[in-house]
Amino acid sequence: MLAGDPIIQVTDLVKEYRGGLRAVDGVSFSVQRGEIFGFLGPNGAGKTTTIMVLISLLRPTAGRAVVCGHDVAREPDRVRSRIGYVSQDIAVDDALTGEQNLFLQGRLYHLDRETIARRMAEVLAMVDLTDRAGDLVLTYSGGMRKRLDIAEGLIHRPDILFLDEPTLGLDIQTRRRIWDYIRLLRAREGVTVFMTTHYMEEADQLCDRVAIIDHGRIVALGSPAELKAAIGGDLLTLDIAAGDGHAAGDLVGLLRTVPGTKQAFRADDGRWVLVAGHGEEAAPAVLEVLGAHGLRVRSLAMKKPTLDDVFLHYTGRELRRSEGSDDFGRMRMGLRRARMG
Repeated sequence: MLAGDPIIQVTDLVKEYRGGLRAVDGVSFSVQRGEIFGFLGPNGAGKTTTIMVLISLLRPTAGRAVVCGHDVAREPDRVRSRIGYVSQDIAVDDALTGEQNLFLQGRLYHLDRETIARRMAEVLAMVDLTDRAGDLVLTYSGGMRKRLDIAEGLIHRPDILFLDEPTLGLDIQTRRRIWDYIRLLRAREGVTVFMTTHYMEEADQLCDRVAIIDHGRIVALGSPAELKAAIGGDLLTLDIAAGDGHAAGDLVGLLRTVPGTKQAFRADDGRWVLVAGHGEEAAPAVLEVLGAHGLRVRSLAMKKPTLDDVFLHYTGRELRRSEGSDDFGRMRMGLRRARMG
């Protein structure tokens, strides 16, 4: 945890849409100045809705959010002047050059031409686009457009940069370059970064702390190392050929008799997961206990915990990577279609 007063403070935040859909369900957390803070969870978990409230584009149904010392519901203009925002959708104008996009963004923040020119040179160098600044964005690759999008969010030197799924849809090489730029802007600019992602590796590599959110609620919060350590040992994943006489509850009880076992449960895919203090000692004991009860193990795998395992530990299932967007995403798509119609 970084020292000092939090730059974001959220208390019992609720956002409910028409029809009773509660996208954010009483979340509380804080973000320290200079921190890279991640919201990790599947599509539809409430990540984007939370960001929309924090940047004052959605009013909370209940609770309170304070950003840079300003209440997002009562002082939205003051909040907006202190933050930068990069959405899931790349928001640059293909018909303009990179420089023109940045100039337009600077003017929207009421910066004078001299300040824009100075900041433009700085942010273009940071995202490695100086040589392409005069080219039409139409000629940029997807990764270059995303980097320009991030540069636009930085042109006015915000205290906090909100990044909503910053590498969504990018190839792994481009994704890693974006990670480097995020680290650089924190180190060079001192910017606090609040990002959402459903990529486990991204959260693990970038974030000082991670909040895992699912169904609108925070189910775990801490540094990636703390979250993985909280599982309390190695993970054994078993594919058990169970007989008709063994109910799921019976197998849980049986697995918990294995020496050193801290937790046992069945995952969504039908496999069994056992958390043990020392996996190398628990593995043969598992086979012995199950074999003594006439159960055959088709496969057994052991590994150290990852953030995937943390999510599985707290929710009982793996991260839902293929589900649709959250409610705000559907609303945003409808607005886009209306503009095009």
